[in-house]
Amino acid sequence: MSAPNPDHQPLVEGPRDPEHDPAATYALDPGYVARLTARVLATTGEAKEVLSPLDGAPLAHIPQSSDADVEEAFARARVAQEKWARTPVKDRERVLLRLHDLVLARQEEILDLIVLETGKARKHAFDEPLHIALTARYYGRTTAKHLRSERRPGVFPALTRIDVNHVPKGVVGIISPWNYPFTLGLCDGLAAIAAGNAVVAKPDSQTMLTALLGAELLEEAGLPRDLWMVVAGPGSKVGTSIIDRADYICFTGSTATGKIIGKQCAERLIGSSLELGGKNAMLVLADADIEKAAEGATRAVFSNTGQLCVSIERMYVADAIYDRFVERFVARTQAMTLGATLSWENDMGSLISQDQLDNAVAHVDDAVAQGATVLTGGKARPDLSPYFFEPTILEGVTPAMTCFGTETFGPVVSIYRVTSDEEAVDRANEGEYGLNASIYSRDTARARRLAARVKAGTVNINEAFAATFASLDAPMGGFRESGTGRRQGAEGLLRYTETQSVATQRLVRMSPMFGMSDEAYAKLMTSSLRALKAVGRA
Repeated sequence: MSAPNPDHQPLVEGPRDPEHDPAATYALDPGYVARLTARVLATTGEAKEVLSPLDGAPLAHIPQSSDADVEEAFARARVAQEKWARTPVKDRERVLLRLHDLVLARQEEILDLIVLETGKARKHAFDEPLHIALTARYYGRTTAKHLRSERRPGVFPALTRIDVNHVPKGVVGIISPWNYPFTLGLCDGLAAIAAGNAVVAKPDSQTMLTALLGAELLEEAGLPRDLWMVVAGPGSKVGTSIIDRADYICFTGSTATGKIIGKQCAERLIGSSLELGGKNAMLVLADADIEKAAEGATRAVFSNTGQLCVSIERMYVADAIYDRFVERFVARTQAMTLGATLSWENDMGSLISQDQLDNAVAHVDDAVAQGATVLTGGKARPDLSPYFFEPTILEGVTPAMTCFGTETFGPVVSIYRVTSDEEAVDRANEGEYGLNASIYSRDTARARRLAARVKAGTVNINEAFAATFASLDAPMGGFRESGTGRRQGAEGLLRYTETQSVATQRLVRMSPMFGMSDEAYAKLMTSSLRALKAVGRA
């Protein structure tokens, strides 16, 4: 293979069926890779090799950016943003709606790249183009409404007019992770450009190709190329360079890194939104439908091999149904189809790297050494792929064990017996995280009352995480050490704007007139304030 095909599909060598020859490898068309990597602004001459977690074979060499490249990216983005900010909102919305159609039309290509770069099951990769299509359509239909100037009451009725405008911040720096490279590489930036900003993006080095395909699709949808600049390199170098120049930062990743970024942004007095780690809890109440809860738990824990910020790592199950629920949950887990291929048949795929595998192994080994019981799983599966780890359910986990309160970010869950709803909520609120939670109960009104007491930014009832994540008008983000700021909804767009108040004063000025003394003016204002209170004025 030497050149990309005219339909822009990645030409993949290697088997797609689950029973493939372990000795075979996947390979992307070199011309296709060259076209994508040419979008990286990089002049260092250095490149980083990317390996596929499916088979450990090389996928691409990603050019690396310098500080000067980042500076140029911002310079070009600022020029493009000045024009874009004057572009009618309806024209911006049309770009997003065209992106919606492109993503759906080219989803097989997108899925191939996601699976090749992350190792996740294809069924879980599908969540990404689905979410981006939803996001593009949502902001393609609602941006004008969100950005419309608002009328607010002035200090004097009829005499003072107040208009509140939403002004774009300028150039937004987006530092996105590897676990959802298409979704998180694009979704936050779509809101930024809808609001009239430009973007300088630094995707994670392990999943650059998927993010670069997203940038290509944006340009095909009609976005000016310099409005979405892509740089590549280590976060400690390129990420810091972005923070030094951006007007706002959006970061998704670990709490430890988020704290560092938050401090750097504070030093420059720029805003940031930080979607960070979680140790998310599921509550299975005594009246839950056991079969539905077991099905939901399987998705909640093992989607994307547990490498999902909102995945469930702790389960609190009512004593009355504990044994029956555990039996069904273990059975469903053991029935999963495991594999690291491009096939749709896999229920769970591979971890992305040796680091992720080592972390999962360490958490499980530590728990077992201290007395925890493995109900199923618990082992690496090098026969499936270099970084594959079995879906694992632990019982008897105690606070002394690493996985009790530390995020595993892998296919590992701890399950606990509780005797009341109060105990379930109290235990779910333990720790410093607060990103997502799930409650299973037939009494949804009761579940909603309990949800209001759970310290988490999103709570799903009779669902794992997808209901909130896919409801684009609903904001999403974390409490406590799970982050600050919100993506999605009006909040997800308005974070990229400055709020500007414009006052128009009529007839009278805000000072003494017609020879009135300051003392008389003060008395008049005092009388006015009393009168406005008497008539119910806010």
